[in-house]
Amino acid sequence: MSRLPALMALVGVLTASAAQAAPKSDGPLPIPAQFPSGPAYGAPGVEQTPTYAYRDVLADPRLAALIEQGLVHNQDIAQAVANVQAAQAQFRIARSALFPELDASAGWTHSGGDRALGISSSAKGDSFNAQGVVSSYELDLFGRLRDLTAAARASYLGTQAAARSARLSVVSSIATGWLAYAADTSLLKLAHDTETAAKDSVQLTKKRVDGGVAPLGDLRKAEITLRQAQSDIASQTNAQAADLNALRLLVGDNIDPANLPLSLTDANLHLATIPTGLSSDILLRRPDVMQAEDALEAAKGNAAAARAALFPKITLTGLLGTASSALASLFTGGTFAWAGGATLSYPIFKAGAAKATARQAEAQQDASLAAYRKAVQSAFSDVANVLARRGTIADQLEASTAARDAAADNFRLSTQRYQGGIDTYLDVLTAQQTLYTSEKTLIATVLADGSNRVSLYRALGGDRLDGAATPRNGG
Repeated sequence: MSRLPALMALVGVLTASAAQAAPKSDGPLPIPAQFPSGPAYGAPGVEQTPTYAYRDVLADPRLAALIEQGLVHNQDIAQAVANVQAAQAQFRIARSALFPELDASAGWTHSGGDRALGISSSAKGDSFNAQGVVSSYELDLFGRLRDLTAAARASYLGTQAAARSARLSVVSSIATGWLAYAADTSLLKLAHDTETAAKDSVQLTKKRVDGGVAPLGDLRKAEITLRQAQSDIASQTNAQAADLNALRLLVGDNIDPANLPLSLTDANLHLATIPTGLSSDILLRRPDVMQAEDALEAAKGNAAAARAALFPKITLTGLLGTASSALASLFTGGTFAWAGGATLSYPIFKAGAAKATARQAEAQQDASLAAYRKAVQSAFSDVANVLARRGTIADQLEASTAARDAAADNFRLSTQRYQGGIDTYLDVLTAQQTLYTSEKTLIATVLADGSNRVSLYRALGGDRLDGAATPRNGG
């Protein structure tokens, strides 16, 4: 009995040594506590950014229908779900090492005598046996198995975060693709409208040339705008088809034409803007940040397990069995036998491999810590950029709309002055091209406004349907 306190004291010393080898705290987040403020950002709408669902932001029922299709059929999501299932199984495998493994076996042997073979007739008969074995159960005195289990659990949670990230990416990509299709549809309509107006101008100018009122150069100038519009029609028709193909790939299924927007204005009608708060703590619910955090926790577990591997390992074995010549008496008294044992192993000389393994794991932990901090910093920069765009897009949209209206009025006046013989056709052509360009610029600005709403949804990463507000357990 006197050896037990000494053994426990040794275990205590070794455990304390293992604790002293543990790394220091990660420290505070390497970002400001609040998002930037200033002329580019505008005023925050609320103190804290709320949780939300994609249906709160991407509220068009046609877009929601496509997103629902994508969540079912998109292959990136299917792959992410399979990765989660594999990681969950790996976690359960690692956790099983914390418990003894019991194997059971049973057997029957029949033998018969043969004098010609020199076997005595007394050897005839049946024998039965059954046994249970506990093989190499490690006493986890220094937490090696617990640390490996914790690392496997963190990896499992990391795949859950990766699945959330894939889901968030699919939802936002479908929304962005839907808006791109709407923008190219509007640009295609603009090109068709410009072609129609240019054809009218060509016909009118041709009559003036034939009547000797206008020079041939005016006709050629009118044809420039017509050919440019026809070129844009071909380009936008191709872009619209590419947008639809990209949407089909994201959705992973055929798309009902009824779920496609008729124009960019039509598509932007039901897009909402998330009210944004001041605190940067919102970044911690982004799935990419959560995945980096889980990778750090997994690296910590692996490093702790590598350090624990430097200390002695105690394994237990046991056997409980019974044997009898008759099946009926197999489990009666006197047929049982048992055996048990313990093994203490300690690495004496591995040419520094064990310590190098521990140092490698600690270096990987440092790398994971740096990756986590970089993920937080990148998330902060991402959100800050989106907020800056959100704070300035309204002014840009107002200016683009005013420029388009002014260009339309200028084109109308230039046409009237040309018909009245005051301006040259070059003035009309310049005004028409300016109007065409300003219409394109306005469409691009409206697209930027809608895309920014989607980007803000994705950057904040707090969709409550993604499980952001639910407990993260081992499953």
